Amino acid sequence: MIKAYRAADVRAAEAPLLAAGEPLMERASGALTLATIREVSASGRPVYGCRAFVLAGGGDNGGDALYAAARLAARGMSVKAFVPGRAHEGGLAAALRAGVRLAELEEARRADVWIDGLVGIGARGPLREPLASHVRALSGMRSGQRVVAVDVPSGIGTDDGTVPGPVLDCDLTVTMGAPKPGLYLEPARRHAGRIEVADIGLSLGEPALVSLQEEDARGMWPVPGPDSHKYTRGVLGVMAGSRRYPGAGFLCADAALAAGPGMVRYAGPRDLADRVAARHPECVLGEGRVDAWVIGPGVDMDDERAASEAARRLQLAAAESLPVVLDAGAIALAATAECDERVVLTPHAGELANLLTSLGEAVSRREIEAAPARAARLAATATGATVLLKGPVDVACTADGPLYAQSGPAWRATAGAGDVLAGLLGAVLSIESGSGRLHQVPGTVPSPRDFPKGDRFAPRSSHPDYGLDIRPVLTEVGPEHVYAALPPRDEANASAQETNGQEETR
Repeated sequence: MIKAYRAADVRAAEAPLLAAGEPLMERASGALTLATIREVSASGRPVYGCRAFVLAGGGDNGGDALYAAARLAARGMSVKAFVPGRAHEGGLAAALRAGVRLAELEEARRADVWIDGLVGIGARGPLREPLASHVRALSGMRSGQRVVAVDVPSGIGTDDGTVPGPVLDCDLTVTMGAPKPGLYLEPARRHAGRIEVADIGLSLGEPALVSLQEEDARGMWPVPGPDSHKYTRGVLGVMAGSRRYPGAGFLCADAALAAGPGMVRYAGPRDLADRVAARHPECVLGEGRVDAWVIGPGVDMDDERAASEAARRLQLAAAESLPVVLDAGAIALAATAECDERVVLTPHAGELANLLTSLGEAVSRREIEAAPARAARLAATATGATVLLKGPVDVACTADGPLYAQSGPAWRATAGAGDVLAGLLGAVLSIESGSGRLHQVPGTVPSPRDFPKGDRFAPRSSHPDYGLDIRPVLTEVGPEHVYAALPPRDEANASAQETNGQEETR
């Protein structure tokens, strides 16, 4: 699991260590040095005699770059540094002592590797002049050089992943202390290259962004146990497909069944339902109990009857506090319906632009693609729902929770991928909802032909040696769903003593 932290949180974590005299810059420059050497070696070039060109601004990132320049020079590299303005005094002094030469920008052409330390995580907005012009010039003269960024590529939005101006594409970003959200969000992600985290001893709290890895997903995926049955494994209702878009119904049902719920109940058009049942005999048709809904993939919301039915099912799900996935045209229902975090919207940028515009937040598809994290949070706040914005990096969030960012292969960019996602997501939500809504009594049901003495249900009882004269306690586990069980022994004894005491005083 990757946990990324805002610039302000990283600065706050650094402050007490710096006050205590911890050598954070020494640790950062050491990590940067080793990462640069590995990058040079991986490119097939010898480290000794390699030509390095360091771009050093006046902040801490510039200081890290200059101290690293001194270390690289000591390893036998030929190092030059470009300092466009004020320099980090300690870093510059160390670099000059090590034999690093100051150079003009044009000399970057003859280098093998560049180190980008122009600006740090405290920068906001696009690069200012003359830095913006320097970056554009470097991008134009680059011809095979490896580029290593210090902390973040200069010019990206550290916290939100925006790219408001020119950015130098990097092969590797060595980020200090902790990952930064902008490195995992579009469109900045594509400029960062590979990401290495340099541990400099920071202690951080709750992250601003989380990115799950494959091993995390494996550990979190619901797996049935020995006591599972079709209802504890979740029942998913699917309203998907139409005469106009029949494939969406098939794909959504296919994906839902593959995810492993106890049952999929298909509630699409009758003529399509027969075809879904022929394709998947295990699909149940018609009304009945469900633990979650998927509403919208391929549903023709221009059809008044279909639109009305989608709205009705959303309303019923809300009344039962069931999770709902709203996809495709049904996403528009979130503009007028009361939603909470159990409602998951799965728009692409165009669908989200339409939703936000209908809510009074005029925003274009292009603006959403330029700042997807910001747009997803805005939509979650406006609707109260959970928003999963699909794109090169999928972004998911509630109004005030952490941001989740998940990237995947570009092969996902194909018709029907959203229908599959909706089915998978709905199935997982149904499994989680179903397991929480049912109480399964352990053990086996006793045979009426051979009841045990005393507690006739001893094989299924948590307290088989007492309670024959105690009234079971009803416990609510969901709407119109309760189970009866004997209270714990201590509570039962206390209740009995209280009853006896009352009888003695009468």
